[in-house]
Amino acid sequence: MATFLSTTIPYVNARPHLGHALEFVQADALARHLSRADDVFFSSGTDENSLKNVQSAQRLGEPTAVVVARHAATFAVLTEQLDVTVDRFVRTSVDQDHMTGAAALWRRMAERGDIYSRYYEGVYCVGCEEFRVPADLVNGKCPAHQREPVVVKERNYFFRLSRYQETLATALASGQIRVRPESRRNEMLGLVRGGLTDISISRSTSRAHGWGIPVPGDDSQIMYVWFDALTNYVNALGWVRDDADYGRFWRDAARRIHVLGKDVARFHAVYWPAMLMSAGLPLPTDLVVHGHITLSGQKLSKSLGIVVDPLELVHRYGTEAVRYLMLAEFSPWADAEFTDQRLVTRYNTDLCNGLGNLVDRVTAMVGCYRGGIVPTAGARGPLEISLLATAKSQAASYDEAFDRFDHQEAVRQLTQLVHAANAYVNERAPWAVTDHDVLDTALHTLVEVLRMAARLLGPILPGASSRMAAALGTGDNAKIVVKPHLFPRLELTW
Repeated sequence: MATFLSTTIPYVNARPHLGHALEFVQADALARHLSRADDVFFSSGTDENSLKNVQSAQRLGEPTAVVVARHAATFAVLTEQLDVTVDRFVRTSVDQDHMTGAAALWRRMAERGDIYSRYYEGVYCVGCEEFRVPADLVNGKCPAHQREPVVVKERNYFFRLSRYQETLATALASGQIRVRPESRRNEMLGLVRGGLTDISISRSTSRAHGWGIPVPGDDSQIMYVWFDALTNYVNALGWVRDDADYGRFWRDAARRIHVLGKDVARFHAVYWPAMLMSAGLPLPTDLVVHGHITLSGQKLSKSLGIVVDPLELVHRYGTEAVRYLMLAEFSPWADAEFTDQRLVTRYNTDLCNGLGNLVDRVTAMVGCYRGGIVPTAGARGPLEISLLATAKSQAASYDEAFDRFDHQEAVRQLTQLVHAANAYVNERAPWAVTDHDVLDTALHTLVEVLRMAARLLGPILPGASSRMAAALGTGDNAKIVVKPHLFPRLELTW
């Protein structure tokens, strides 16, 4: 079964913040989980054709292309530092498939009669890259960026979004497009049923300072950045070339999944599906909508300077501590407050004192009592049967949680498995067992459960999972390799 999975593509007007890391890690863990049963294509990239990128370059006194390339490289480095592996990283200002594909999608929609030109006057928030209406503003300002939008008067191209109101409502209500969590689905369905108006999908070349993808057949206009950016999902697969990847991972895929933040849900649940309907391309099947990371109660924002540098955080605490924070401590749906203390406490509790300590105990006992060789199990007693049954049940619950995109619950099932194994060690007390067969069975059972835990750890902490698997070996009579502590204790660095 083939599955497409994507993150959104962030603006590159500045370095990434921790919110970008959250989405990268959530999507990567999901991709790793799904790849056990599916053939997964994982796409990400950077959104480079926005006006805010131009303004950032102007403030720095540098060419836009130079600033964009520098910041885009930082986002690519972040994926590497977080152990995130993508199949294609689309840079929208230089990727030829993207630029060609965006123009081809525009032409298809125009041929359908869904694009027209008219004069427009409105207020535009550069930070959001979006036209606003009075109801969106608080005291005349954009609530997200605390700035008054600028007045724009010009001729733009518009997309007949209103034409697709009923079909969008049906797709959302029927589950043809599944939006998680349910509250976001209801929000988007309410938005659509409340009435859709046509949307501007271009801006003048002069206002864009010549930066962006030209409208086909009209060099006086640049594609609106959100129109251009949304097409990256099919462009990453080479749809305009009818590439084999497009056929397998979009047109014929069992699932087409977008992982995104709640602030861009409207673009992905309303605008993008309508664009695909107009162009005659298949719709996404799943939209997984996460919350924001907050700092002292405020959403992280490059524009407002409310940031936590994820690369600096990885440097201080390590990749695995940062990944684990995202997946174990933060809800897949709700906003979450970041503190260094939360990161260190959760890591030390679950990994250093929990799973890491269990691995130490078991490998030490196999080394001490059986010369480091995993013994063959004899007849299992009630304690062993109970532990294995618990492990299998929690592994199934782990898979089920990930299948519904709940990484936090999946991690909870893994930690419950560790608790059950530690409780078994304390009750069985192998160090006090004198019966040779009973001890062999106890040690074998513990190694089997740890191997299961290593498998479950794979999507969460792939590096630690590999180290665990290497230490435990495979099969009976495997040689246990005693290694340094799997998760060294962390200390706060401030």
